[in-house]
Amino acid sequence: MAAFKYKGPVAGIAAFSDHCGYFVMSGTLLDSFKDELKDYTVSKGGVRFPLDKPLPATLVKKLVKARMAINERKK
Repeated sequence: MAAFKYKGPVAGIAAFSDHCGYFVMSGTLLDSFKDELKDYTVSKGGVRFPLDKPLPATLVKKLVKARMAINERKK
């Protein structure tokens, strides 16, 4: 797994045999994106993106920016 930080944890990614895992390092962040994540398998702190479809870059950018904003408020 690769992890990314900006004033704290932002995201983690990992490749699996059947999906790409994106971890938001937050137990509540994904609640704000329920409508946008309805087509994906979601757990408390992560999203599974299928390997046979392009990564939803716009959605990933929104998730990263939202997590960075959380980290900004904590500092």
